[in-house]
Amino acid sequence: MEMKVCSELRGIFSVLPAFSISRENLESMREGMAQMESDVGATYPNVETVEKFVPGKEGDPDVRVLIHRPKNQDTVLPGLYYIHGGGFIVGTANDMVLACERYVAEMNCVVVNVDYRLAPEHPYPAPIEDCYAGLKWFADNASELKVDVNRIVVTGGSAGGGLTAALTLLARDRKGPKISFQLPMYPMIDDRCNTPSNSEITDQRVWNGISNRTAWDMYLGELKDTEDVPIYAAPARTEDYSNLPPTFICIGDLDPFRDETITYVQKLRQSGVPVEFHLYPGGFHAFEIYVPQANISQQLTTTYERALKEALHPTY
Repeated sequence: MEMKVCSELRGIFSVLPAFSISRENLESMREGMAQMESDVGATYPNVETVEKFVPGKEGDPDVRVLIHRPKNQDTVLPGLYYIHGGGFIVGTANDMVLACERYVAEMNCVVVNVDYRLAPEHPYPAPIEDCYAGLKWFADNASELKVDVNRIVVTGGSAGGGLTAALTLLARDRKGPKISFQLPMYPMIDDRCNTPSNSEITDQRVWNGISNRTAWDMYLGELKDTEDVPIYAAPARTEDYSNLPPTFICIGDLDPFRDETITYVQKLRQSGVPVEFHLYPGGFHAFEIYVPQANISQQLTTTYERALKEALHPTY
């Protein structure tokens, strides 16, 4: 795979360690990510971040969210609902504090950053129900938060992208909060893991088909390897793509999620959903995070942030 990688990104492979995911090493992976969270530098001085616990689904625990907003906010602003990635099994809302505060500062919005429960301790439907509960609280309290309830955008990457896609289906089918736009980045949406791209990406220095299968098994629990997997767990299984919000998606062509994403884009568009899609040649999973200074990474980031700003502040 390495020789197919964009030349700007290739150098990172000399320092990336191989990794594999298992129940046995999951805790050490989480501890490593928590350490990286603690190393994050100064945040934005004109943005405040508040932790809150909001009601979960009936019978479930409260859901932790981080609310990022301008200090001394005095006008109604659009809302951004952010769902972190991590294969459904690692990561927290804390991972995205710096990014969410930057969106507040640069895009003039209020961000709610949800800290959903993780598998395998909390398999499906716990993570998506937490995401739905957080979104419902966001919409129900839009007036108090000085947010325009008709301009709530949902985004996230990888598993967060999969949960974004699932959340739009769940909100549609439950006739829940209106989502004005979705931006699922390189989304994890197909538990069957049977596409060519899932099979061809095997390099253990990046997210690959093997890791993907393991993470899905942890997320699905007793549902794994059955045909009873709901569309709200794996959005690629849905047959009804109608009445979903306008969508922006981007992905590298060396990402195991490439083929399921392309199929998702096609089905959205065939159902009349406006879609903007970008495929980056030579890009592996989340390459813009690994090598942010590369031109290809800057292109992805600039394009995504332009789309996000237009979704939050539409001019049409």
